[in-house]
Amino acid sequence: MNRFLIIAVDGPAASGKGTIAARLARTYGLPHLDTGLLYRAVGLGVLDAGGSLADAAAAEAVARALDASHLIDTGRLTDRGAGEAASRVAGYPGVRAALLAFQKAFAARPGGAVLDGRDIGTVIAPGAQAKLYVTATPEVRAMRRWKQLTGRGDVIAYEDMLADIVRRDERDAGRGAAPMVQADDAVLLDTTEMDIETAFDAARRIVEAARVRHGL
Repeated sequence: MNRFLIIAVDGPAASGKGTIAARLARTYGLPHLDTGLLYRAVGLGVLDAGGSLADAAAAEAVARALDASHLIDTGRLTDRGAGEAASRVAGYPGVRAALLAFQKAFAARPGGAVLDGRDIGTVIAPGAQAKLYVTATPEVRAMRRWKQLTGRGDVIAYEDMLADIVRRDERDAGRGAAPMVQADDAVLLDTTEMDIETAFDAARRIVEAARVRHGL
């Protein structure tokens, strides 16, 4: 890239935002950060230390000590338990404040970056040139996640997965600290009826339109 470009991809769990963000990063030759992994690492850090996810101070301490090396074990970070833990600790203002500098520094890398999460376009990179809010119905998102988890051997009922998705949506959207919300200038991308190729093509066209607007 010859010009600075930040792509912010927000949305709820299993909407496809992570896959879309990773592919956009490859397409535009930009570094990619799945910010959800940061919160998953914090949640697992609390549990590994024998702490409680209800202990905001413990979660903040883990967040302040977090570095890139804690994001290596992506297999463990992407399991269902890590996702639930992340949603719990992400509501603590101290945790979000501790991780804010890490995320903002990533977004400010030379040439730009692609970040996906819940508050990229509203808090982390409000000045991003391209903003997408990727979503799908809870039922479709639950089915995607259920297939992903059962495909690697996890045992979980679809109904439980759906309840988990709905619970996380409510928690993420209702938290006081940086709630999950579509930025006013983000383009909505509903992937309910889309396969990944169709969704990525739509996302790429959104980014291309943003580049034209900003003369990039």
